[in-house]
Amino acid sequence: MFPFRVNGYQLDLIDWSKVPNDPIFRLVFPQPEMLEPETLATLQKLWPDPDAFQAEVEQLHRSLNPHPAGQLDLNAAFLGNEHLPGIQHKYRETVLFFPKRGQTCPSYCTYCFRWPQFVGDQRMAASDVGSLIRYLNGHPQVTDLLVTGGDPLVMSARALAGYLGPILDAKPGGLTTIRIGTKTPASLPHRFVTDPDADDLLRLLRSLVDGGLHVAVMIHYTHPRELSTVVAQRAVQRIRETGAVIRSQAPIARHINDDPDTWASMWQTQVRHGVVPYYMFVIRDTGARAYFEVPLAEAHHIYKEAYRQVSGLGRTVRGPVMSATPGKILINGTPAVAGRRVFSLSFLQARDPSWVGRPFFARYDPEATWFTDLESTEGTFFFRRTHHDRPYHERPLGRAPWHSTTRPSPVSNAEELHT
Repeated sequence: MFPFRVNGYQLDLIDWSKVPNDPIFRLVFPQPEMLEPETLATLQKLWPDPDAFQAEVEQLHRSLNPHPAGQLDLNAAFLGNEHLPGIQHKYRETVLFFPKRGQTCPSYCTYCFRWPQFVGDQRMAASDVGSLIRYLNGHPQVTDLLVTGGDPLVMSARALAGYLGPILDAKPGGLTTIRIGTKTPASLPHRFVTDPDADDLLRLLRSLVDGGLHVAVMIHYTHPRELSTVVAQRAVQRIRETGAVIRSQAPIARHINDDPDTWASMWQTQVRHGVVPYYMFVIRDTGARAYFEVPLAEAHHIYKEAYRQVSGLGRTVRGPVMSATPGKILINGTPAVAGRRVFSLSFLQARDPSWVGRPFFARYDPEATWFTDLESTEGTFFFRRTHHDRPYHERPLGRAPWHSTTRPSPVSNAEELHT
């Protein structure tokens, strides 16, 4: 049901005396509890019939919301009427690029919301960097390109240069920053230290910096143990020596890091080694979310208690953050308003930039684990109110005011955009 891959380095990080409760073990080994008992029983019954078994698995994959938050339709990028596979554009300033040769990882995190990249025929991938450059030239408001996957740093330095080199040469549109989304420094740090082309990879990063681009390496550290080894710390040092900035982000996941001390230790360790804490995410509404999800109120409590334990340099982190269909929604707290406890929320990023920073409130629900579980204190959230007599969820959401194109976007994922 769930993709599995692990390497020897991560096996050595596991405290085998504590299995199955060791957090790294749960990070890389899918657990039986990720499946409902009825689902597990059905799969076991169908196991002797490979075709029936595979058909059931594919149906279950589709039922697990494989591409949340409108990734395939609302975020789709077009040049005229031409759809550009492997390119997503949700926020005005940022475009995502999924290079075809980077759509795997050194290991698969069990909570990963990109799990569809590793199963069946559901992956997003782009093989043509030329289309990306043309798209960026046509959208000069884009300043940031996020190269993601999978994990683009599993590619050889030569293959990665085949994508990034033309971008550096062209400097398309208003591009100033390249972000590289990766977990490789945490899950296989030897890639930057002892691999045959480790020096070539680092020289590539340096060339981007020397070429005038800001390079941000966005590492998913999920547990402090991932930065506890000498080789992991050396990998960070070598990346920083290129001039790239390292930022860290991860979801708060039950069974792995759902306590304040773990997060405080992780942020303190990151700051000590020059890594900038960036985001604490909420587990997305996809895959085995029921196994990992933490109620929003509890997530905020964990964030607050961890935040109190770190110095100002560690307080660059923002959270808990939900990457939902309308945008990145920050939980600011659970204050009392007019005598009633509420969730105080705001957008860090949004499909409509005018929403960013505007506070809004939801009724307090101690069991809520995702944005769609919340109800507005005013009956309807401000971004769902009528616009030209049409509810927000009935408008072509993929084409925000800044998105210049003549092609209308299909309307889907409406379940997250209506009350």
